[in-house]
Amino acid sequence: MKEKIIRSDEGSEFYTDEGSFILELSNSAEDEAVSIARARVAPGITTGLHRLRGVTERYMILKGKGYVEVGDLPPTDVGPGDVILIPPDCTQRITNTGTGDMLFLAVCTPRFTPDIYEEAGEAPGQ
Repeated sequence: MKEKIIRSDEGSEFYTDEGSFILELSNSAEDEAVSIARARVAPGITTGLHRLRGVTERYMILKGKGYVEVGDLPPTDVGPGDVILIPPDCTQRITNTGTGDMLFLAVCTPRFTPDIYEEAGEAPGQ
């Protein structure tokens, strides 16, 4: 890996079948160890229940409020500054309970690739 500055490009944000909007901030084969994305979830939306095979994920809530469901933990209220640790192969989803968009960073180790994403039986919804 070589040093560099990666600029954010708001125009590259995309919608996922999971029910969130994703802006990849850093995710490349040059840095296999980690990926960083900004996720945006609209008010009232619950993302689809899913897991990441072999990848640890961390959500860091930047803006908004909601509740998160991770593995066997009870649904837990979250807000700005909270970090949610999601072990590999652990089911997860998040619900935006606020009136504005919820923003959070999703930090994956090793990096996220589409082939490690697995739906866990429930589609996104309200």
